[in-house]
Amino acid sequence: MSDAHPDHVVVNRDHWDTNAHEWVASGAHNWALDTPEWGIWGIGNAELPLLPEELSGLDAIELGCGTAYGSAWMARRGARRVVGVDASAEQLTTATRLADQHGVDLELIHGDAQAVPLPDGSVDFALSEYGASIWCDPYRWVPEAWRLLRPGGRLVFLGTHPLAHVTAPLDGAVPIDTTLHRGWFDLYRLDWTDAVDDPGGIEFCLPTSGWMALFHEVGFVVEDYREPRCSVTGEEVRFAVTPTWANRWPSEQAWWLRKA
Repeated sequence: MSDAHPDHVVVNRDHWDTNAHEWVASGAHNWALDTPEWGIWGIGNAELPLLPEELSGLDAIELGCGTAYGSAWMARRGARRVVGVDASAEQLTTATRLADQHGVDLELIHGDAQAVPLPDGSVDFALSEYGASIWCDPYRWVPEAWRLLRPGGRLVFLGTHPLAHVTAPLDGAVPIDTTLHRGWFDLYRLDWTDAVDDPGGIEFCLPTSGWMALFHEVGFVVEDYREPRCSVTGEEVRFAVTPTWANRWPSEQAWWLRKA
């Protein structure tokens, strides 16, 4: 990637290339599922319908596809063409192997989901589950998704709820707690590269009003918004959150948008 890419693209690419081996098993597990399960709590598509039952005849894209199980689920629901885009070559190596293993035809692009090398109006449906939705700058990837979609096309994405970010200790200690550590209206860029626990990459999140303003400015209509509740119990920490916390407050948010 050229120097024209923002620093977070390089940081996140290197982070995921280095840690891709940790996601092989979970990727293989998700590829083997007949019915999608979403997010850190494994919520089924019946409860959290990020994907419609049928995508027959539609062109689809997954922005920040990782091991591309989301892309596989779209292909199995009849999508005519499925493209997966990810900055990590190592993640795409796993995705390619699993696609071959399962006999699923995907087009995988090594690149930045904020600047996809496809023409305007290339797809009917765009998906991001903890891909571009958290690792890319929303002021870049959301307009890019709009550009890629045909009129009436839909963008669906799942990511971290802003409340989970404002209750995350500033030093990156886990789990998140019940103290407001950062301002709600200060949310945007969160750098976890020096976190004391499980250092990671650079994430992005906006306050809810910020997301709404961005969608309006870009030209998306909000069709649905949900704060899925944790479906499991216990104190096992998953991605800095415990089920006890996530049964009381939303740790994730899902948006359904349509290009006007």
